Amino acid sequence: MGLLDAMARRVAAGETVEFRPTGSSMVPLIRSRQPVTVAPVEPALVEPGDIVLARVAGAVHLHLVTAVDHGRGRVQIGNNRGRVNGWTSHGRVFGICTAVEGAPRPRLDGKLRPRLDGESRPIDME
Repeated sequence: MGLLDAMARRVAAGETVEFRPTGSSMVPLIRSRQPVTVAPVEPALVEPGDIVLARVAGAVHLHLVTAVDHGRGRVQIGNNRGRVNGWTSHGRVFGICTAVEGAPRPRLDGKLRPRLDGESRPIDME
């Protein structure tokens, strides 16, 4: 199991995680080894331009939402270089990137999955 699989399992369990993904497919939004924070998300609320942690065709990616199909409850995932990974169901969208190297990502209002106690999950996790 790789790093992204482990992070997806933790986020699916309700944790907010910070890690350093590798690769260049998301440059300049995320550079290789830049710290990112990912929090549980309400998948039905994500929109194109959001960066999500999702399983597509058996692999976990930290990539962009490139399209949304509300009627079928799914999103299309792709990298920042024009490659489309494919469509995945809302149930396979685990989290949303809330910060890159400490800088908050835009358009997070209302998208974070609430905690059991009713509070929104914090963007930063220590």
